[in-house]
Amino acid sequence: MARVSRGRIPVFYCCSKAKIFCVANQKGGVGKTTTTVNLAAGLARIGQRVLMVDLDPQGNATMGSGVDKRALRQSVYDVLLGSATVREAATHAEACGYHVLGANRELSGAEVELVDLDQRESRLKVALAAVDGEYDFVLIDCPPSLSLLTLNGLCSAHGVIVPMQCEYFALEGLTDLVNTIKQVHANLNPDLELIGLLRVMFDPRITLQQQVGEQLKAHFGDKVFDTVIPRNVRLAEAPSYGLPGVVFDPGAKGSQAFVEFARELVARTQLNR
Repeated sequence: MARVSRGRIPVFYCCSKAKIFCVANQKGGVGKTTTTVNLAAGLARIGQRVLMVDLDPQGNATMGSGVDKRALRQSVYDVLLGSATVREAATHAEACGYHVLGANRELSGAEVELVDLDQRESRLKVALAAVDGEYDFVLIDCPPSLSLLTLNGLCSAHGVIVPMQCEYFALEGLTDLVNTIKQVHANLNPDLELIGLLRVMFDPRITLQQQVGEQLKAHFGDKVFDTVIPRNVRLAEAPSYGLPGVVFDPGAKGSQAFVEFARELVARTQLNR
């Protein structure tokens, strides 16, 4: 994907069909996996073709999409090592409406095995290029650390979506992530951009969250998505049923917010073509 700068707002035109976004945050417990699976389900609900890639060895995004990680015959591990293609390893999560390139504990061994391979940071990028025309969006759930797995996600992506809670320590973690994106952009993937910040688990009754939200808007401007994901019990319950909240309870406020976020993301990508 090439970039043309007009003023301060980056304008994109895509040489490829699929928009590839990492959902990442180097701070754990911020709702990263919840964001990935619900955004995937929201995009599927509004008619987009979606592939969700789970790069976290815990496999929570896989299980949260209704796919049993223990029953996977092939996974993202096989794709990274070149023993399977994305088309061969991906599973259709029927209840959710999108495809899943799943992960399980095997993936934790990939770190060691990738070290000695050629183009170790771009293995996923090469694999995804083969299915570029088959999806509108590819969402990559990255582990909460800067590892070879995360680098493979960042080197594959056109941009990064950062879910974050409006808390003081979240701001410190955000600084680290923005610096990481800049380094990857400069050294490994010139297409990589910060797409936007998504405020999650938001409770408007808490004054501090309102203040942090206003600080984000003041500092990052239109990089902060308009959609806000509220703290919602049904979203928290959904993973125990192996489903995204958007599928588990479409009427819940959190689910409706993710569908709205999906619409906003589609509108932004169309605007920036």
